[in-house]
This record gives sequence, structure tokens and C-alpha cells, in this order.
Amino acid sequence: MTTEHSGCPMNSPGRTESIVKEERAQLDFSQSMSYGDYLHLDQILTAQHPLSPAHDEMLFIIQHQTSELWMKLMLHEVRAATAAIASGTRADAFKMLARVSRIMEQLVSAWTVLSTMTPPEYTAMRPYLASSSGFQSYQYRCIEFSLGNKNAAMLQPHAHRPDLLAQVEAAWRSPSLYDVSLQLLAREGIEVPADRLERDWTQPYEASEGVKQAWITVYRDPHQHWDLYQLGEKLADIEDAFRLWRFRHLTTVERVIGFKRGTGGTGGVSYLRKMLDVVLFPEIWALRTEL
Repeated sequence: MTTEHSGCPMNSPGRTESIVKEERAQLDFSQSMSYGDYLHLDQILTAQHPLSPAHDEMLFIIQHQTSELWMKLMLHEVRAATAAIASGTRADAFKMLARVSRIMEQLVSAWTVLSTMTPPEYTAMRPYLASSSGFQSYQYRCIEFSLGNKNAAMLQPHAHRPDLLAQVEAAWRSPSLYDVSLQLLAREGIEVPADRLERDWTQPYEASEGVKQAWITVYRDPHQHWDLYQLGEKLADIEDAFRLWRFRHLTTVERVIGFKRGTGGTGGVSYLRKMLDVVLFPEIWALRTEL
């Protein structure tokens, strides 16, 4: 005859409580910092304020808020990697760039969660969004600018917030990750066209045959130029992940709202399809045909 609690001793009453005691887990935080204190969870978990009665608006808010948190970390890493490359501390930069690619994986996965929202569910809450749109994300704009996709027109959505405009404008005026990468090639003795080493950083980067040849020099002898070769592949990793993020954004929008105009005023799907054609590091991709 067996009793209700026979079998594995780990299932016996009080066993879990005894484990906590045996491990001497701290349980009193009246005089010390707790997990929630350290992470300021009260502020984070009370920052969701749905405007509609729709159940699914909480998903919409949290997906975008968590994406903004990942973008904050991505900016932190991209800025630090750019500074590290400029100063010559390559190993640090490579670790940071690898982390950027992993962050992009999280951003891609976020679209998968949002895609569980159906068209009727989104329609129920859309009027409450007014003209707010991810198109207006200042962090995303800083990321685009930091990776080289400069566009002066995209400063305007932040003109009403001087504090945010200052951050976006600083990214717009600064050399991009790719700009400092080309400067590193030149410092290592690789011939890079002068007009790509010193230029107006506020202008979008344009592909150069001379830059392609510079990267071909690196890729044809990777052992001789190992660090530069690694850098080229880190850049390819980032753009690969970025393209996937854009594609998932497009497919999620098409799945949820079809071809309706976006809340930010763009054509929605039509705008996102055009963005798929934007290439951040063109020579990194073009060189592969000639190897």
C-alpha cells in the first residue's frame, strides 16, 4: 500500500523549505538591497499604461518596451565598439560586435511574439495609438545613424524634444561604425580612398570601388590581415541580423494590418519593403562575388 507522498524523497512535504534553509538563502531584505530594488522593477513594471479596453494592447506595449530596452543595450555596445576601433582596442570591439548580433536575435524574436496579434485584435486598439509609431523611436534612429544610414530628414520627428534631438543629432554628425572601420584599414596599411577617410559624416555612405578593393585585399589573405578579416565578418554578421529584423518587421506588419497606412503616416508595408533594399556595409557584400 502506498501513501500520497511515497516515491521520490524530493516530493516529501517541507523538502523545498528545508532546501532553502540548508542553502542559507537570504530571506530578509528590510536592511539590504533586493533583486527588485537593484533592477527598479517597480518603475519598469508600472510603466505599462494601456489606453484602450482591448486585452491585446498589453502585448503591444510590452513588445515595444522590451525592444527599446534591447535597443538601449545595442546602442551601448555599438558606441563602445566604435570608440574601441577608433582607439585600436580591437579585441574589445570584436566582443561588443558579437554581442550586438545576439541582441539582434532578441529583437527578431520579439516580432514573432507580436505576430500572434490578429487583425481584429489590432483594429480594436489602433484608434488609441493616434499618430504614435515605432518610426519615431529615437533609439532606433540613433542605431541607424551609428551604422551609417544617415538621413537628415529623420531629425525632424524629434524636434519637439531638444533632449532627444541632441542625442540623435550627435549620432548623425559622428563617424559611423563603418567609417571608423575603414580608418582602421588605412592605419593597417590597406589602401583606402581618401574621400572615404575624411568626409561629411552627416551624409549617407556611398559604395566605392576603391573600398571594395581594400576589403578584397583583406579577404584574399585573411591570415596576413586576421583582425581586419574578423572585423569584416563581424560587420557581415550585424547586417545579416539587421536584414532579418527588417524582414520580420515587414512580415509582422503585413500579417497584422495588411497594406493599410502606418500610424506614423508611412505606407506601412510599402515603406518597409523599400527599407529592405538599404545596404549598410555594401563592399562587405560586393567583394564576395570577386573572391
